[in-house]
Amino acid sequence: MKITEIRIHLMGEERLKAFASVTFDDSFVVRNMKIIEGTKGVFLGMPTRKMSDGSYKDMVHPINQEFRKYLEDNIIKAYQDELAKNPQGVTQAAQPAEAAPVAEPAPAETAEAPKAE
Repeated sequence: MKITEIRIHLMGEERLKAFASVTFDDSFVVRNMKIIEGTKGVFLGMPTRKMSDGSYKDMVHPINQEFRKYLEDNIIKAYQDELAKNPQGVTQAAQPAEAAPVAEPAPAETAEAPKAE
C-alpha cells in the first residue's frame, strides 16, 4: 500500500498540532489522524471513537511496526513542511493544505491484499 496524498490541517493548539488526511493508492482515504505534541516530541494518533464506558478505541491502525513507521515518518514530514510554510501553526480556512510528496514504501509494503471474490 502506497501513500499517494497527505493533507495537513494545522490546529495550533497546545497539544493537538494538526489533523492529517491520508490517501492510499489514489483509492482510499483515512481522515482525522492527529498529530499530537507529547513529552518526547510529536507523534501520530489514529482516528478514534468514544465508547459507552468513556474510553476511546482506534477506528483504524497499522498492523505492523514497519507500516506504522512508514506512515508516521511521511505524515510528520508533511506536518513539518506545512508548519514551515505557516509558522503560526494554524491553517488558513480559505487555503486547503497542499498534498505533500511521499517516500516510496519498502518492498514488503507494496504487496497487494487478496481480492474478495
